[in-house]
Amino acid sequence: MKKISSRILAVILLALPLTAAAQIGDHRDDLAIGVNGGYVLSNVGFTPSVRQSMHGGLTGGLSVRYVCEKYFNTICSIYGEVNYASVGWKEKILTGTDQPVINSNGAAEEYSRTVNYIQIPVFAHLAWGREQNGFNFFFQAGPQLGIYLGESTSKNYDTPNLATDGTGRSNAVIAQESMPVEKKLDYGIAAGLGMEYSNRQVGHFLLEARYYYGLGNIYGSSKKDFFGKSNYGNIVVKATYLFDIVRTK
Repeated sequence: MKKISSRILAVILLALPLTAAAQIGDHRDDLAIGVNGGYVLSNVGFTPSVRQSMHGGLTGGLSVRYVCEKYFNTICSIYGEVNYASVGWKEKILTGTDQPVINSNGAAEEYSRTVNYIQIPVFAHLAWGREQNGFNFFFQAGPQLGIYLGESTSKNYDTPNLATDGTGRSNAVIAQESMPVEKKLDYGIAAGLGMEYSNRQVGHFLLEARYYYGLGNIYGSSKKDFFGKSNYGNIVVKATYLFDIVRTK
C-alpha cells in the first residue's frame, strides 16, 4: 500500500507542472477577414545619396487574422494582408544655398517616381486588452514581400540644370532619373503599433502606424553598378475592418 501511495504521489507531482502549463495558455481558434486602406509616405535610400522629400501614395487591400492563443494577458495572432500600394521617391532639387533650381523653361525643377506593387506582409500580432466589446493595444512585426506592377515618372524639364555657377543642382546625382526599376521583387521587414476596437455584433476596427524597411534594392548593387544601395523606407498609416468567420470565445 505504501508503495502504491508513493507511485500515486509521484504521478500527481509530475502532473502538476503539466496542468499549470495548460492553464497558462488559453487556446483560441478564431478567424477574421476584412479590408484595409491607408496612406504611404516613402523614399529610397540611395548610395550615393539623392536629396528627397517624402513621396505620398495610397495603399489598400484584403486582411486576414487567425487568433491562436491567449497567453497570460497577451492575445497571440497571425495577421496577413494582400495590398496594392503606390510607393517611390520625390526629389528635393535645390541649389547649394537651398534655393529652388530654375530650369531653362523658367520653372522650379520637380521630379518624382511612382512605383506600384502588390505587397504581402505576414505578421506576428500581439495584443493586450479586451478581445470583445472594448479596446486593445497591439504590436505586430514580420516580413513583407513586394511584387512589381509598373511605374511612372513626373517631371517638368527635359534636361536637369547642373550649372556650376551656383544656380544649378547642389546634388549632381541624376542616374536614377532615367533608370527604370531593375529588381522586380522587393522584400524587407515591417513593424507597427495600433489600437483596435471590437464589438461582437459588428466586428473589429483597427488603426495602425507602420514602418517598412526594405532589405532588397530596386537597382543592381554590384561594384559595376552605379548605386551601392537603393532600398525603400515606408511610413504607413492605415485603418482596417475585420469581421469574424470563426469565433471560439
